[in-house]
Amino acid sequence: MTNTPKLYEYKSIDKLVTRIRDDLNDHSFVLLFAYNGTGKTRLSMAFKDVAKKKGERDTLYFNAFTEDLFVWDNDLDGDENRYLNINSASAFFEDFQSLDLEERIFSFLERYASFNFRIDYENWRVIFYRDATENIKVSRGEQNLFIWCVFLAICQLVLDNHEAYKWVKHIYVDDPISSLDDNNAIAVASDLAQLLRSGKDRAKAVVSTHHSLFFNVMWNEMKRVKHKAYFYHRPQGVELHTLRTTDETPFFHHVAMLSELQMAVESDQLYTHHFNMMRSILEKTATFFGYKDFSACIHGIDDEALYSRALNLLSHGKYSIYEPREMVGDNKDLFKDIFKAFLERYRFELPEIIKQKEPAQ
Repeated sequence: MTNTPKLYEYKSIDKLVTRIRDDLNDHSFVLLFAYNGTGKTRLSMAFKDVAKKKGERDTLYFNAFTEDLFVWDNDLDGDENRYLNINSASAFFEDFQSLDLEERIFSFLERYASFNFRIDYENWRVIFYRDATENIKVSRGEQNLFIWCVFLAICQLVLDNHEAYKWVKHIYVDDPISSLDDNNAIAVASDLAQLLRSGKDRAKAVVSTHHSLFFNVMWNEMKRVKHKAYFYHRPQGVELHTLRTTDETPFFHHVAMLSELQMAVESDQLYTHHFNMMRSILEKTATFFGYKDFSACIHGIDDEALYSRALNLLSHGKYSIYEPREMVGDNKDLFKDIFKAFLERYRFELPEIIKQKEPAQ
């Protein structure tokens, strides 16, 4: 028996989507933790496109594209009539006017914010007001909360089996908490979990996030529902997607990066952008220990000055992970020495995040 978390590898995003959809055949819920830049939004779109390729649709989704359906008119000339324009051409707003959503939206919004709104369907715009003051400009966080509450109101219609949303089989939520403080992040996670639990027999759900607190709340709220929880990682410079089973506390990004660097060192596949990654790890470690500079992490070791100078010089290039350039031999040896010295001082337990456990699918 082993307690080592299971690791799954997929050579394409389509195969990864197939895995997640297969999980939903036997589970009500899939929770993904992944850092910004991994491709969470791309994954959410690939998930919903599975049905679209068949000329159908089965996924109601919330991601960065959903937020982009709302655009501010700040009335730069008059500085008085500010409102949020709605992209009425989007299928997201199909039958929107006939659904009488304002009351549903406000029932969610009042939990998070102190402003009100009205929807002008003739001109497809949202006017915000607080007390007797109309046409106010709300903050970015308040705007995101409003858009999120619109989505929640539609989700409620789905779970109530409203005729307009009979087609929805899956709900996919990607990072709904941008620009929110921790208190609102907890509230949003708790309310979302409650909503999804109440409708688990009506629609299956996927939630992905980079926010560890949001992930933690969702995991604990949904742990009594049959679910899967993964750390989603995409190694730099290759088309490979990995899922590593996790619990309520996903392991940290710098540990994942260190594990990736260890694989690069062992295979001698070292590229110029790896110096950037190494410096980033040292900076995070220095911040954790309260040091003012990353060089403190290698202070007192042999060749300290050489290592510090090398990290300063070789981590400043604009090295692309999409067009990787292999290091020359001397720089490879130098990088390996720095990496070894760092790990000898800070003994991280490095998980296997990209080492193959089973044949990649």
